[in-house]
Amino acid sequence: MGMQTQVDVTQMTMTQSMTRSDLTGATRRAHRMVRPTLRGAVFLGVGAVLFVLAWTYDERDLLFVAGLLLLVPLAALGYVLVHPLRVEVSRSFMPGTVSAGLSATVTIQIQNLAPAPLLGLRWRDTAARGVDVPPSQPLRGLAPARVRRPGAADTARVSYQVRPPRRGVYPVGPLMVGRTDPFGLAYSEWPAGSPHDLTVTPTVTPLPGNGVSITRGEGSRHERLSHLNNDSDELIAREYRPGDPMRRVNWPATARHGEIMVRQEEQRSHPEARIILDTTRGGRGTGLGHDAEFERAVELAASIAVHLLDGGFRLDVVELGPCQLLPARTRAGDARVQHDPDDGRWGGLRGDDPVSFTGPEGALALIDALASVVQRDRVVHATDDTPGSRRPVTLGRQIPAFAVLVDIGSADTTDLVALRGLCQPAVAFVLDTVDSSAVERLSDAGWQCVPLTATTPVDTAWAQAGQDRAEAR
Repeated sequence: MGMQTQVDVTQMTMTQSMTRSDLTGATRRAHRMVRPTLRGAVFLGVGAVLFVLAWTYDERDLLFVAGLLLLVPLAALGYVLVHPLRVEVSRSFMPGTVSAGLSATVTIQIQNLAPAPLLGLRWRDTAARGVDVPPSQPLRGLAPARVRRPGAADTARVSYQVRPPRRGVYPVGPLMVGRTDPFGLAYSEWPAGSPHDLTVTPTVTPLPGNGVSITRGEGSRHERLSHLNNDSDELIAREYRPGDPMRRVNWPATARHGEIMVRQEEQRSHPEARIILDTTRGGRGTGLGHDAEFERAVELAASIAVHLLDGGFRLDVVELGPCQLLPARTRAGDARVQHDPDDGRWGGLRGDDPVSFTGPEGALALIDALASVVQRDRVVHATDDTPGSRRPVTLGRQIPAFAVLVDIGSADTTDLVALRGLCQPAVAFVLDTVDSSAVERLSDAGWQCVPLTATTPVDTAWAQAGQDRAEAR
């Protein structure tokens, strides 16, 4: 995934170098800087002392030396401030999306666009808090730009590794390119390029296949069609292959296609499942946050989702808070614009419809979307207290449902109790931050409540659900 931005740093401003409003304060210092080097500071200090002595004792020769020591560093500062530095920066991540706790390689390519060589350069990258980047490092000299013939001499490539410990979307960049004057008295640093997002997805734990039984027809829809009748409307025919028995020749299809066609049995499976993720904050009181517990909940939901999608399920995901998993929208000038959960959507079991995912592509899309999901205060509307004021979500027929709960309120508990009839099995993974009265109400309604904490391994919680269900049979 290569991304390029051409920059003339002589004209760049702080506003131009920032492309995300939330980058301010999130990245490390990413603005133009001009300062004297250690050598330049010594020149200035000695020059100042000599100037005071020369002025005090009226020593004109000493005054000339002092003036020279002061003016040379100042001239160097002016040189690095106005001397043109034109580069093109491209940045890529490998892999483009990384799981929390794993490493990703950031590769940066810097190309000189000026007709003059660039010597004495240094570079350092900037990133949001949570991504550690290396300190300032020297960059080899760049030859003059070759018009329409870019070559290795005018281009340098550097790389480093990052290991974000937590999921999220982290802006990386802009690159800070620094240089000194020919005498090494002044140093300037300029932002080059634009920030780009590094997506860190939640950790997905492989789950054992002998966990909760959801493939034995208990509410999930499985259809197997064995086409043994030549007149079947759903018959599938394919070309004859060496070794196919002649008794499977489909003569009507052979006559239509002009070549030998054979019958093929088709097995179609349409299992469905549902995940309910608690993204609200403060069921026991507004403002309460449970970061560690919420991270564990997202990891559990991601692991269950991938497990189901890999098993061929069509997965509906319901958020108890305002929707954050809706597909991202595109807008001119931006690669991707995330859905705004504050745009008036309700969320929960009586708000937005579930977001559906299928197949390997659906698994990738869901994990990518879960990277940016956060806890949000429950949206309370003026009509919430009016019975029937919000339409119930269309959840279809009875299918397996897995709820991952962090700190639900009474209204969401009531909705889950009402939903129990459409869930078979109905498994609720309950963090220890959930109020005991809510757990009791869910258990009384028939939900299988599996307790866990922020340190409970994901596969252990899944296996415990399977064990509890086996014992209940």
